[in-house]
Formats: sequence, structure tokens, C-alpha cells
Amino acid sequence: MHRRPSGRNDASSPEDDLAEAAGGREAPDSGRCEQVGGPGSLPRLSLCLVESYDALAPAPPAEVSFDYAVNKLFIKETTTTLMFKRFPGLFTQAIGIDLGTANTLVFLKDRGVVLREPSVVAIRTSTRKPIAVGNEARMMLGRTPGDIQALRPMKDGVIADFEISEHMLRYFIGKVARKSLFTNLTVVVAVPYGITAVERRAVMDSAYRAGADDVITIPEPVASAIGVGLPVEEPTGSMIVDIGGGTTEVAVLSLGGIVHARSIRVGGDEFDMSIVKYIRNSYNLIIGERTAEEIKIKIGSAYALEQELTFEVKGRDNVTGLPRQLHLTSQEVREAMADNINQIIEAVKGSLERIPPELSADLVDRGIVLAGGGSLIRKIDRAISEATGLPVFVAEDPLCAVVNGTGKILANSSRWSGRD
Repeated sequence: MHRRPSGRNDASSPEDDLAEAAGGREAPDSGRCEQVGGPGSLPRLSLCLVESYDALAPAPPAEVSFDYAVNKLFIKETTTTLMFKRFPGLFTQAIGIDLGTANTLVFLKDRGVVLREPSVVAIRTSTRKPIAVGNEARMMLGRTPGDIQALRPMKDGVIADFEISEHMLRYFIGKVARKSLFTNLTVVVAVPYGITAVERRAVMDSAYRAGADDVITIPEPVASAIGVGLPVEEPTGSMIVDIGGGTTEVAVLSLGGIVHARSIRVGGDEFDMSIVKYIRNSYNLIIGERTAEEIKIKIGSAYALEQELTFEVKGRDNVTGLPRQLHLTSQEVREAMADNINQIIEAVKGSLERIPPELSADLVDRGIVLAGGGSLIRKIDRAISEATGLPVFVAEDPLCAVVNGTGKILANSSRWSGRD
């Protein structure tokens, strides 16, 4: 390559311009660019561009933020990656996650809900390495040999096992998003209202470790209300009751914010455990959580039915240790879940007592909307309506209310990312 003679003249070269703009620092040697940037070699050309850009960049700060440190630690930083990181948004993907105690749902921007699987991971106990996640792992609950354990890394809506939840998130994100060196992945995660800063940070760290570049946390009642289509940004009261697997979120919203909200650790899992205890105490029959969940779905109710239902229950006799079966009625299941239903009703009534009278007047006309899997229990809307005197409605798609809300938030993430 021909080099220009030393000495400044009117026709300055790009190398001189870079050196002058950098305040006297030497620009990258053009001979270096020539050597590494052979024809048709994009990676080598990218390296040259990065070096040229670095000549102009200021020295790195002595201190960096925690989020920056997390990204530096868990994202492979090659020279090509660094170049694209300086131009964010070139290639982006965005997903919303309802990280529930019982199920995890994922919303992919422009495609809708693309994944719905149980929040269950099967691991080998000797190495704690996952061998199955989601539907496959759920089939192993209560049926594993001694060296395999099927567990739920989420408890009461928050992370109980950090390492296993990271494996689960990485698996779910990998199924729906194609992560590459040039892709920026934004994740919106719904979290229970009122969780501690430590619990929120645990969720964010798990998402970062699973491959996210940007993480936004949104309170579940806000996401749920947006997902079912409530006018949360209007100057009128809207009330949402989201009955999930680990928690029940009760919130009144107006003008895009939460007027009053509370979260109680009562949900589908508590219903299941109440059924297990009732059958053991009443019939000396031991059943598993999966059987209890099936009973709840098949014949569970919160209010008297016109025609009571029955279900054949199979389990192990607590006295003889032998397999046994019996017939259980929906009235007995209702009795088993009565305390849990009453706790939800008391949470709703307590929230109604703490809101301004103008919003109370709005709710007389607009009523209460139920979402979450627990809202599918027969006549739970009737039980809450009779206790409060307000109209109560079950959302059209209660299981997807939260994740649909994260999808709508993705369309305008800057508007909601600062709200708690």
C-alpha cells in the first residue's frame, strides 16, 4: 500500500483526521486495517472499524453500574459484538413473560402468546443439572426415582431456587427467541405487587443470566388489568382480582397508576393443599398434588351448584398402606377450599374499604374483573359478588391476562418501565 509522505498538506488523510479528533492520540495504523481487512472478509473489516471507533471513544469510567456489570459478566464480548453494542436497536427482539408459580407463559412481540408450560424443572440430584423442563418435567412429579427430583423453582410468585429458575428461564427464552451476537433482547417480566427489592432483583438477575439485555419488571395487577382491556389510563376506577397459582393480587387502578393494591399468598397451590389435607383427615387417604389439582378442576366450586358433581379419587390408604379409591362430591371440595375462598373475599373487601369514595362509585357501575387460573373455579364470581354487593365478571381469557398485558406493554415499554 502506498503511504502519503510525512508532513501536513491541504489534502489530509482519514488517519490524520482521526488523530486530530482524538486530541493528539494516534489513530489506528492504516496498514493494520489493510492487513486484517482482506476483500470479502466482513469480520476482519469489523475489527478495523472497532479499532478506529475506539480511537475516538473516551476512557472508560472508573465505576460502572450494577446492570452494566451484569451484562459485561454474562454476555460474550467480542470485537464484533462491541461494535454493534455501540449502535443499540440495530437488531432487537422483545418478549413478555408471566413467570407464574404454576405455569410460565411467554408473549413474543408481533406474534402473541407462543409458549405456555408448567413452571417445573426435573434435575439429577447428584449434579443438580436439569434433565427436563416444562411439560415433560411436570409428568415426572411424584413419579421420579431416587436420583431424579422434579421441583418448582417458583414459590408464592417469587424465585425460591435461583439456579434452577435460571435454567428454566433460559430454556423458555431459547424456545421462542433466537439470540445472536447482533440481537438485543428486551424482556418484560410481571412480578407480584409488594415484593421486596431483593425478590425483584432476583427475578431481574435470572432474566439477565438467561440472556436478556434489558429487563423491565411490571406489577402483575397492572399487567393483568391491561391484558383484559380495562381502561386503566382513564380518570375512572377499575378493579382487578388476579387469582394465580401462588398469590392473589387485588388492585384498584386509575389514571395509569395503582390507587390501592394488596397481595396475599393464597392461590391455586393453597387450594390443592387444602384438598389434600381434607381427604387425609376425613378419609385417611393420601393423594398427591397432581390428583388434588385434578379434583379442583373437575368438581371444585366456591358456591353451591344446581347439581352437585362427584369424582373418583385414587390414593394410598394411610393405615394399611394399600391403594384405595373413594367418591368425593363437589360439596366436600367446596368445604375443603372454604377458608381459602374467604381469605380472597376478605382481601377484596379490605381493598374496597381503602379507596376514595369517587372510585367506589365507579365500581358500582363497572364492577370487578377476575383473572388468573383461580377465576375458573366454578361460581367464584358469584361468591365474591354476594359478599361485596358489586357485579363481578370473569375475564374472557383469564389464564393469559397477565402475559397479554406484558405484550401490550412491549409496544410502549418506555411509558411503563418506570412504574411500580
